[in-house]
Amino acid sequence: MWVAPEDKDPVVLHAPTRKSIACFGAVHLNGGQFVWSTSPKFNADTFEWFLRQLLRHRRRGKRMVVVVDNAGYHHARQLQPFLHRVRHLLTLLFLPPYSPQLAPIERVWKLARRLATHNHYFATLAQLVAAVVHCFQRWRKPNRVLHRLCCNI
Repeated sequence: MWVAPEDKDPVVLHAPTRKSIACFGAVHLNGGQFVWSTSPKFNADTFEWFLRQLLRHRRRGKRMVVVVDNAGYHHARQLQPFLHRVRHLLTLLFLPPYSPQLAPIERVWKLARRLATHNHYFATLAQLVAAVVHCFQRWRKPNRVLHRLCCNI
């Protein structure tokens, strides 16, 4: 931030907190449909729950490939029995380490931050979550914005 030398320093409002919420998301690359869910934290249990929700959006007779990074909970041992049971329906495709730019969902997170959170003050975590959820609600149905954003023109 740049401030002219003769002006007073600006006051930047912020709500110092360590509270957080985990958000899982996936985009159907052929249509741009966005599926998301929130959770208190990222772990194998919450990731498995999200995968179960994601499988509900699978078209009959089609396999689903989910591109994921190398987070520890993506490789958790307790996730393996579930992945083995649904191996004919779901495959996890792991990106190379330290390459988030290859994940289409990262573009969605960037756009969501720009639309919902940039240049806004949120006094509470609930207000922040409400703004993000409002943004996500617009992407519930297949749409061209996410379709193009995820490199499918």
